[in-house]
Amino acid sequence: MMKWIPVVLALLLTACSSDSQKTYYQLPTLVAPASSVSNSVTTANQRQLWVESVGVADYLNNPGLVYQTTDVQYVIAANNLWASPLEQQLQQALIGNLSSALPGWVISSRPQSSNHDVLNVTVTGFHGRYDGKVIVSGHWTLNHQRQTITRYFSQEMIQTEDGYDALVRTLAKGWQQQASEIAAQLK
Repeated sequence: MMKWIPVVLALLLTACSSDSQKTYYQLPTLVAPASSVSNSVTTANQRQLWVESVGVADYLNNPGLVYQTTDVQYVIAANNLWASPLEQQLQQALIGNLSSALPGWVISSRPQSSNHDVLNVTVTGFHGRYDGKVIVSGHWTLNHQRQTITRYFSQEMIQTEDGYDALVRTLAKGWQQQASEIAAQLK
């Protein structure tokens, strides 16, 4: 009977150490409802903006949320994952936020005509940090009438609650603030 105890303990430990449940996150929509955003009918006098791409740094280009544990170490979550690719979520949120902030403009992920501005964004920081701050950083480039404008951004925001839910909400607020700053530059 005693010789079966290690086998039973091993089976119990194996059962207890099974993979944790995975949790998926999507950036929340923080823009006005679609009914309050301008019409989708394009007229000749409307400014048009093609959000050609939103790219992320290599360490962000994976399914797991990223958390900085020290000044030089980062952890990519194994069980707290983005529901869809982060680049895609950031582009969709940026288009929604810019559409809300720039009424009368046509903002899209595809060119609508040959007469449009082109915006490209590279996100180099989009993560939580060990000191309770959330980082949103990178740069954007606008091509407008054969001129190129490049601006860098870097935000540190306080995460007021613990947990991945609060982290994602704070990241979304930071991204919305960045969209507002881009919109202000475009006006």
